[in-house]
Amino acid sequence: MSAIITASIRVDKLPKEKFIKGKDGAVYYNFTLSVNDETRYGNNVWVTDSQTKEEREAKIQKLSLGNGKVVWTDNSIVIAERENNNNINDNNNNDADLPF
Repeated sequence: MSAIITASIRVDKLPKEKFIKGKDGAVYYNFTLSVNDETRYGNNVWVTDSQTKEEREAKIQKLSLGNGKVVWTDNSIVIAERENNNNINDNNNNDADLPF
């Protein structure tokens, strides 16, 4: 039940307004990895900006951040189940403390 994926993203494309400051002071950014069985140019992973429900419903085009490839799998990936609903991040998007 595992896989290893390598990917690269363009950091300059990350919209600062979507950075999330956690309770521990760390800065987080949510992105989505899409895996496709077909490859193009040796990459079968697409890294995009995570969209909100409203962005998906408005059919806003996904922001492409990069790509990658699956380099190892045991051929038995399953959908992850959440153990609890504790959210480690608060939604304070204060950019003043960001290191970049």
